[in-house]
Amino acid sequence: MELEVKNLSKVFKSTKAVDNISFKIKKNETLGLLGPNGCGKTTSIGMMLGLISPTSGQIFIDGINLEPSNRIKLLSLMNFASPYIELPKKLTVEQNLEVYARLYGVKNIKERKDELVENLNLQNFLNKKTGELSSGQKNRVALAKSLINKPKLLFLDEPTASLDPDVGDFVRAYIENYKKNNELTILLASHNMREVERLCKNIVMMKKGKIVDSGSCDELIKNHGRENLEETFLKIARSKSELE
Repeated sequence: MELEVKNLSKVFKSTKAVDNISFKIKKNETLGLLGPNGCGKTTSIGMMLGLISPTSGQIFIDGINLEPSNRIKLLSLMNFASPYIELPKKLTVEQNLEVYARLYGVKNIKERKDELVENLNLQNFLNKKTGELSSGQKNRVALAKSLINKPKLLFLDEPTASLDPDVGDFVRAYIENYKKNNELTILLASHNMREVERLCKNIVMMKKGKIVDSGSCDELIKNHGRENLEETFLKIARSKSELE
């Protein structure tokens, strides 16, 4: 699926959290959405998921406007994962996957659950309550939930946050391999620059609610005269002027 955001803004009382942003993700591409904390990334994703109403602007999924009359149909083709949004803590991992599979109208639920459990190595804690899991286990369950309906458009908000290097690498490799074998467009918000360089074809940089730069990893690094994406990110985040 193709995602296009046009002149999107969100104002909370007197605060402009997102300020007239526009970008496009082509079908089967992965776009990195980067920026310091409080730059508007999460609010932007919330609007693209239909969870937050924009103050102004439009969101198109395969050319269809994400408005109330189209929302249910479009949302059934999307999903998301974030370590900051907890799954029901008192349900077991298996119960969570069952509930979300039913919510998304998944057919052959047992077959889909079994496939994800095996691929993401969830067997050893399948019957454990989600609230009792480690960070690494929770992230893998959140990823399983996000793929339960085989979405065509996936939003990943820091999917490897707080993970040790081994588990983080497992999650990144799984996302890479899954995307190779499935039709999937991804919007990835992350503070891990190596992760972004590994997974993303193009990047959008945000600061104070605005898009301040965009392009491929190599283009951004070259444009800002830095050695790598992390140095580029730090330059943009620390600059006093967005045009600097």
